[in-house]
Amino acid sequence: MKKIMVLSIPLVTFLLMASPALAASADVTKIQTFIQSVIQVLVTLAGLIAAGFFVWGGIGYITSSGNPEALDRSKKTILYSAIGLAVVLGAFVLSNVVTQLATGAFGGATQ
Repeated sequence: MKKIMVLSIPLVTFLLMASPALAASADVTKIQTFIQSVIQVLVTLAGLIAAGFFVWGGIGYITSSGNPEALDRSKKTILYSAIGLAVVLGAFVLSNVVTQLATGAFGGATQ
């Protein structure tokens, strides 16, 4: 027990007396920029995937040859890809609105 105290006292003293230079800076703008970049990449990927499904559904629609099952499946593919794209774009717009509101509320938060 005494050995643990002898080893822990210098560690606790060092942690309590650590200068701010050793601490990581709380630069919120870097975090905000990183999150915005990740969201933009995800929206771009989702847009590309939705475009691929639009093409897939369109080709299926054209080549259905009057087959009602294939025609219905292609219509659903196009509809669901449109809904997915609308949800992704809505989330993108909402994230931008939240970012602007947070920036306005916290005043840019640069230290």
